[in-house]
Amino acid sequence: MPIQTTSNGFDLVLDGKLLLRHRSDAPCLFVGQGDARMDMYRGNFDIEDYVIERTPLAHAVVSGSDIAFSAAPGQPVRLGLRVSGGDSDLAIAFRTEDASLNRIWLRVPAEQGEHVWGGGEQMSYFDMRGRRFPLWTSEPGVGRDKTTEITFKSDVTGKSGGDYWNTNYPQPTYLSSRRYALHVETTAYSAFDFRKDDFHEVEIWAVPERIEFTSRPTFVALVEAMSERFGRQPPLPDWVYGGAIIGLKDGANSLDRLEAIIAAGTKVSGLWCEDWVGLRHTSFGARLFWDWKANDDRYPGLRQRIAELEDRGIRFLGYVNPYLAVDGSLFPEAEAAGYFATDENGNTALVDFGEFDCGVVDFTNPDAAAWFAERVIGQNMLDFGLSGWMADFGEYLPIDVKLANGVDAKLMHNAWPTLWAEVNARAVESRGKTGEAMFFMRAGFTGVQKHCPLLWGGDQSVDFTRHDGLVTVISGALSSGLLGNAYHHSDIGGYTSLFGNVRTAELIMRWAEMGAFTPVMRTHEGNRPRDNLQIDHDPQVLAHFARMTRVYVHLVPYLKSLVAEASAQGLPVQRPLFLHFEHDARTYAIQDAYLYGPDLLVAPVWHAGKSEWTTYLPEGADWIHAWSSETFVGGREVTVPAPFGQPPVFYRAGSEFSELFAGLRHL
Repeated sequence: MPIQTTSNGFDLVLDGKLLLRHRSDAPCLFVGQGDARMDMYRGNFDIEDYVIERTPLAHAVVSGSDIAFSAAPGQPVRLGLRVSGGDSDLAIAFRTEDASLNRIWLRVPAEQGEHVWGGGEQMSYFDMRGRRFPLWTSEPGVGRDKTTEITFKSDVTGKSGGDYWNTNYPQPTYLSSRRYALHVETTAYSAFDFRKDDFHEVEIWAVPERIEFTSRPTFVALVEAMSERFGRQPPLPDWVYGGAIIGLKDGANSLDRLEAIIAAGTKVSGLWCEDWVGLRHTSFGARLFWDWKANDDRYPGLRQRIAELEDRGIRFLGYVNPYLAVDGSLFPEAEAAGYFATDENGNTALVDFGEFDCGVVDFTNPDAAAWFAERVIGQNMLDFGLSGWMADFGEYLPIDVKLANGVDAKLMHNAWPTLWAEVNARAVESRGKTGEAMFFMRAGFTGVQKHCPLLWGGDQSVDFTRHDGLVTVISGALSSGLLGNAYHHSDIGGYTSLFGNVRTAELIMRWAEMGAFTPVMRTHEGNRPRDNLQIDHDPQVLAHFARMTRVYVHLVPYLKSLVAEASAQGLPVQRPLFLHFEHDARTYAIQDAYLYGPDLLVAPVWHAGKSEWTTYLPEGADWIHAWSSETFVGGREVTVPAPFGQPPVFYRAGSEFSELFAGLRHL
């Protein structure tokens, strides 16, 4: 039994690691009540908690695997824990007879120098130590830095500035450099607080079902365990390996532009036209018409054009989200069947998405979920010929709607992305296309791994900024990858262009260099395509992009080996340096470079105006610079030239793919 009692408390130990330490004068558990204010504005949340009670449960009575907590001897038991598990996995189930409790705080011992990672997809800080991270799915914000003008303006105009912890994909799971993982099984609002030197504090706005601890001897084994726990993704479809997915939303002209892009030597696997459903124009920019079927006016003869592209090895991708515009054709069909979430009066709840209203399809109603999977995704998309799509807006469930399952929307809000992913996956499965059709999501939560084949990093600003630019997608890939999300990618060139912030040629080129070393290369025209440079607007940019697609395709044999590894072991394609160099503590906090599989180290240039770049090479290997063949001994920083087209990339000496990597010089 991992519970070791003492004269005034107990220790909970797993695999020799102290996970909980309770003493009457230093309790590990606090309970109480809170009254939260939660305001939602177009996917952004303003959340504040008024804590009514926070009581330390100082008295603990251990009976076998049960622990009964009360405030003091003789006081009523307020919370009980039951510990179960074996040598390396342990679960703590919670039970309470006190219905008034809606706040739990649990303290986990911390060590000096300990690092913690995870929390879903964290865009600003990969190593979470030293900060507090609320875990609530939302828009991530624009700029995400309160000291910047763009965040200030976004806050003032749309409450959309965000902060370092805002993310589309939170998950109450973290991994420690002590080689254990903690997961909270709950969908309630929660927070990880890593600011204290001697303990981490887990805060939950409900009594959780359980907390799980997983211990493994190595980081690789720990990540494998996370993948097994949360579900393993299907492999990438073979057609993806043909090159980049080109994102255009220019109506029928998209097909003509694609031909010009191909003629420039670009390797192309897909054409992604999110405007396949038509457009509406708002003050934010051109928005899609949220009625999920092909728009014949914008794309005449699209079904035939899709078939013609597929004959050439190019797939067509579209866009969908869980909402239906009131002025679309699907809205009355869903409303007549009672498939929408309702308001407090039982009427269809309408959500303002920025100058247009939508109904929210209620995925807690099995009939509504099945209707969306079959009627919308199955018939209108897969049967029409689409091979993939962006499955957007999983983070938008309003917290004041009424749902068919009767559960408070505040408790379903975090669960929504996973339900949305499941609807998409079931539609794909219904057509026998799992591993063939590919949808990608930015929103996520616990369990999304099992259903979503590909994450995308969301809507970064079109710049090099520290908290919302190019570099943030590396942190997103690394943090989510540790939790079993093997595949991650981003909008090449970024997405959000506001207040005069527009793309530069340099940004697109640097982003494309990184994209060539990710599982999927995909471009996006952004929210204001006409204001921003596109890959086919500038011959130098297009030539550079075409070359990077050839780099991507050149590495396909290696990428396929990584996909096979992901299928077998759940290891992510993009990995933190410490995953394979855990003896080198200098790698633990690096978040602007990554391993692309075990043998390639990629350090994208994420500052403007750079012609050379400095990065750290892990100790324990010799590293060969991909473009010069110069060999560097690991365990030190190196500076290499970084002209356009030659991003800082190194391969491990002795790799079985050395010949392939050496071939990069000749592309």
